[in-house]
Amino acid sequence: LVVATPLGNLGDLTDRIKKELAACDLIACEDTRVTIGLLKHIGISKPMIAYHEHNEKEVAVELADKISTGQVVALITDAGTPGISDPGFRVTRECRRRKLNVTPLPGPCAIIALLSASGLPTNAFRFVGFLPAKSAARRRFLEQSLQSDETIVLHESCHRISDFAEEMLEILGPSRVVCVGRELTKLHETIRTAPLGELVPLLKAGSMKGEFTVAIAPVDFIL
Repeated sequence: LVVATPLGNLGDLTDRIKKELAACDLIACEDTRVTIGLLKHIGISKPMIAYHEHNEKEVAVELADKISTGQVVALITDAGTPGISDPGFRVTRECRRRKLNVTPLPGPCAIIALLSASGLPTNAFRFVGFLPAKSAARRRFLEQSLQSDETIVLHESCHRISDFAEEMLEILGPSRVVCVGRELTKLHETIRTAPLGELVPLLKAGSMKGEFTVAIAPVDFIL
């Protein structure tokens, strides 16, 4: 089971997911401490195994072995949909290689949540995950995206969002439309869509804490 979990608002947990988590044999999770809190919220207790970026390659095989014996394993991350810029790809690939059944239990996904509220075109978009930590690499990416004819969606760290906003303004220009979402579905959620010339001052005047998702509009888009 590939199980999407809330980005922050626990009310987004579906009845189907609650039922399947209660019935599964094992939960593979990014951080057991986070998952314990989620399970307490729905009143269940389950065996857990850590499955994260540092052990994903080895544990994927172990999980597929368990599934091949008939165990039902639920794969979750700390927030959102497994495999979408979070661990998940290797275990689902291993299961597909062995012709084991993989069932998605859809739910929250930060990039889809932002796109749905952004006002930007969604007929074609490209998700690029997290950009490199070094400014030079981010600048190269932005230069390559100057003439993009599709919406580009990415995650950015709270530690780099201010610098990245300035880089976008400098390279893409003040008229390029961008949407920035912070703390999606949480108490202090903010979603702003505007040309960069307006957006960057607003962004820098607000809180830089939390999780950020960014959508860059196609080059010719006008808000």
